[in-house]
Amino acid sequence: MRDTGRSTLAWAGLAARLVTGVVWIVAGGLKITEPTASINAVRAYQLLPSSVAEAVGIALPAVELVVGLALVLGVFTRGAAVISALLFLAFVVGISSVWARGIEIDCGCFGGGGTKAGATSAYPWEIARDVALLAASLLVASLRRTRLSLDALLFVHRPEERATEGAVS
Repeated sequence: MRDTGRSTLAWAGLAARLVTGVVWIVAGGLKITEPTASINAVRAYQLLPSSVAEAVGIALPAVELVVGLALVLGVFTRGAAVISALLFLAFVVGISSVWARGIEIDCGCFGGGGTKAGATSAYPWEIARDVALLAASLLVASLRRTRLSLDALLFVHRPEERATEGAVS
């Protein structure tokens, strides 16, 4: 029974890794060719000084793509999952902040961004989505390995790790 639980957890980790990775690839891919829109989306949150918002708006799509590719390929998985979790936490805080301050914006999560009348009705869905993806990222970060990852090929296991592969560490 215990091995079945480990196997199930390892497969759940794979699913979480792939779903989260694909979300990051799509989000980053839609924004990377539109740096001005990405900068404007970050500025719309009114949380960062303009120069910092510009740097974040330019860098964020590339970071999203790198994290997404790392998760899909299963390379440096734990680090990518931790970065993923931190980004989703930041997005939850950002959306919650604009909601609490009565600011209506398109979150800019998948391109676009900026002022949008009636946007507050989408905030609960956006927060719920990001919390679910945050939980998926934390699951992946908590696992030693997930199925079908390049980490398993690139990093040699120590004998004591083989016995616990797939176990929560």
